Amino acid sequence: MTKLTLASHPYLLGFDQLERLVERTAKSGNEGYPPYNIEQRDENSYRITLAVAGFAENDLSITVEDRQLVIRGKQQATDEARVFLHRGIATRQFQRSFVLAEGVDVAGAAMEHGLLHVDLNRAEPDRVVQTIQIKTGGSTA
Repeated sequence: MTKLTLASHPYLLGFDQLERLVERTAKSGNEGYPPYNIEQRDENSYRITLAVAGFAENDLSITVEDRQLVIRGKQQATDEARVFLHRGIATRQFQRSFVLAEGVDVAGAAMEHGLLHVDLNRAEPDRVVQTIQIKTGGSTA
């Protein structure tokens, strides 16, 4: 018995890229740090907000690599002179990845009160109607 995958379904031609995106997303299993929200601000814009208390702007990097938004935080240098009785604010190194759909672009990023906001915009796709000519003779070449 063969496994029926998304790309091998007879009605879904050319969706093998989508299956690869789903696999890549599943492999990027983030452990839950830092916590984040994703909100839809209107029909074509979104905002990802990460709780990055303890990080400065220069400790964070945001890149888009092959339709994947990657947010990294480098580990803070520890001050040996400080003695913590309780340390509840995590400042460990992290990497968060989000797969972006085709047409979704990063509009900008801002830090506010220990929160990193990354704004995304989706371009409205052009509506294209294509008429295909039918040739006689049975050849499509």
